[in-house]
Amino acid sequence: MGNGETLVTAARRALVTGGGGFLGGAIVRLLRARGETVLSFARGTYPELTTAGVEEQRGDLADPGAVLAATEGCDIIYHVAARAGIWGRWSDFHRPNVIGTQNVLDACREHGIRRLVYTSSPSVVFKGRDMEGVDESVAYSSHFHAHYPRTKMMAERAILAANSDELATVALRPHLIWGPGDRHLVPRILERGRAGQLRRLGREEKLVDSVFIDDAAAAHLAAGDRLEPGSTISGKAYFISQGEPKPLWDLINGILAAGGVPPVERSISPRVAYAAGCILEAAYKLLRRPDEPRMTRFLARELSTAHWFDISAARRDLGYEPRHTIAEGLEKLAESLHEETSVEDGTSTSDLISTPRPGGSRG
Repeated sequence: MGNGETLVTAARRALVTGGGGFLGGAIVRLLRARGETVLSFARGTYPELTTAGVEEQRGDLADPGAVLAATEGCDIIYHVAARAGIWGRWSDFHRPNVIGTQNVLDACREHGIRRLVYTSSPSVVFKGRDMEGVDESVAYSSHFHAHYPRTKMMAERAILAANSDELATVALRPHLIWGPGDRHLVPRILERGRAGQLRRLGREEKLVDSVFIDDAAAAHLAAGDRLEPGSTISGKAYFISQGEPKPLWDLINGILAAGGVPPVERSISPRVAYAAGCILEAAYKLLRRPDEPRMTRFLARELSTAHWFDISAARRDLGYEPRHTIAEGLEKLAESLHEETSVEDGTSTSDLISTPRPGGSRG
């Protein structure tokens, strides 16, 4: 483990905010698998959580009373829930991401909860240009093209500032989480790929980090196990990734291939994409359109720059080590998508076993 850290292995009562979401659900499954009592706090209900023996608490993060009630009796909180996205009103992001996080901190103090693991984002330090091999010493960005990274930065700063002898806090920054069960990134890539709406931004092979869902969840448990007031990781932030930066469009094309969609071949200039983002943002604001533009300034920068990170601190302090390669993750994703398609088509489980898959065996 290193640094004299002590693993917390006794059964605990853990609350996962956003337990019905992609990452939150993966954390819940790992906690339940090792026998912990798990509660989920979310706005909706999820039958799969009830089936798994998870107690569900419904409520809004921006409601201090609901957060206070949900956290009572808990030993540790994994604060995963947030409003993500590249477009929307300031209040839509500020209420859950900033006010909601402050409510979680207040509830920890009220109930004497001593451990809080927060899910942050590398976008809190993204400055719109290449970031190659940077570590946690890099400063927060001072300029943002979207409300999500700005509010996540505000929340992360509050989380780390709250670290004390009574409450130990740690922030994890997983980058580009993907894998089976994703209801946002993967479906969007596949939908736009099938519609022929994807374009490479430039032809440079910019390296980008990502993290497979199982490894992202495991990193959270590793942090929770080592987190104690005064511990090495208290009050710190950690980048989390697969430790395998790849050209962004290789990863996107890998996801497309997993869903049986042809790769992206056509490209446009990053400058053209950024200009299009400026125009679309202005038009959507003028028309007060609530839906998301196909291109924004933030998205143009994200798709045309390198952003990969040094995860040696997570390896050293958290004992974090990715258990999957990207190739293995893509195989698991392909299997999952194939199963989903077969179920939708009415194919039986025996058919899944006997039906040859396009492109040969995946082992």
